[in-house]
Amino acid sequence: MSTHNPRFVSLLTRDTLALVLAGGRGSRLYELTDRRAKPAVFFGGKFRIIDFPLSNCVNSGIRKIGVLTQYKAHSLIRHLVHGWSNFRTDLGEFVEVLPASQRTSSDHWYEGTADAIYQNLDIVEALNLKYVLILSGDHVYKMDYGEMLAQHVATGADMTVACVGVSLEDAKGFGVMTVDEHKRVMAFDEKPANPQPMPGSDDTALASMGNYIFNTQFLFEQLRQDAANPDSSRDFGKDIIPSIIANHAVYAHPFRDPVTGEQPYWRDVGTIDAFWEANMELVSVEPELNLYDETWPILTYHRQLPSAKFVFQEPGREGKALDSVVSAGCVISGAAVINSLLFSNVKVHSYSTVTDSVILPEVSIGRHCRISRAVIDRGCHLPEGTVIGEDPVADAARFRVTEKGITLVTPAMLGQ
Repeated sequence: MSTHNPRFVSLLTRDTLALVLAGGRGSRLYELTDRRAKPAVFFGGKFRIIDFPLSNCVNSGIRKIGVLTQYKAHSLIRHLVHGWSNFRTDLGEFVEVLPASQRTSSDHWYEGTADAIYQNLDIVEALNLKYVLILSGDHVYKMDYGEMLAQHVATGADMTVACVGVSLEDAKGFGVMTVDEHKRVMAFDEKPANPQPMPGSDDTALASMGNYIFNTQFLFEQLRQDAANPDSSRDFGKDIIPSIIANHAVYAHPFRDPVTGEQPYWRDVGTIDAFWEANMELVSVEPELNLYDETWPILTYHRQLPSAKFVFQEPGREGKALDSVVSAGCVISGAAVINSLLFSNVKVHSYSTVTDSVILPEVSIGRHCRISRAVIDRGCHLPEGTVIGEDPVADAARFRVTEKGITLVTPAMLGQ
């Protein structure tokens, strides 16, 4: 059968288990991840970051999914239970939470990406599927994993690594691959000081997305060998991939649009600046990430809330939002919201202005406030007259101000 035959691809996706690594803290998001793991961080008005890899799985036809959790997982698990538990178990479909629970003879929590999978080998073995798709749970993108599976089988690979092109400077934070003309991986360097550019480019390196496909039995062999190695850091990028390149077939799968050949949208929202920028991109007229695409819906759990409401039309007291995304449950009462993104249940009271800001759910902004270039965390109540984004020194004394001048405000910083 041709690898481009949809029936062929559907047989592959049906024989695949997806394991989403969602235990990361996301320490560069600072206080934004004090109460939640990075994959549980809000994004785009109504979603969480974890919704993107999970939606990609469902849209790709992969409906056997395990989510591996560890750091501050309560918010994430609650979201998964509410939004992702309606699968047809009688058809073998599921999204299951696999928390760090010291399942092996080791008395440790998950010690690395490879150890997280190793500690759940008994569960993976019992399912008896041909392929394991391992996914990073903290990136925002839309990707058909069926294409990657088809390439994996067509090349006869033992392992396939999804990759994106990034600048040489950014590549210092990723696993960087050197490949031959057939996309076979010849070298893999984790967070190199001097990344090597990819073939045919002077300024772009091939970086791992943290998404891997393994033949299941091959994965078992490598994880057991790694677990027996006392010098391993139990990580796919640092240990397993470099150890198998010489003697096994490891291929790169460049993340490309099959029609245009262009690299699609992909964001690692791992810093407050990157988080603010990625959310603000969605406010533009035609954002690169199309959340209105009915052929590839992003699924989530969302409370049933009333529609957004804009009230008062008086001189100096107009309820309005311009060039903004406003979610359900919001009330803009005699206030102006400009070039901003409001999550659900945000209340903005009279004579206030919110500009160039990302406002997370359940935030209340009092009267006569001026908020600009800010990220306001869930549940904050900004007192009347609060000014943020105009005096960096005053902001830094109370809140966190980033290198690019974005102010992060959390309830704890407000003494709430």
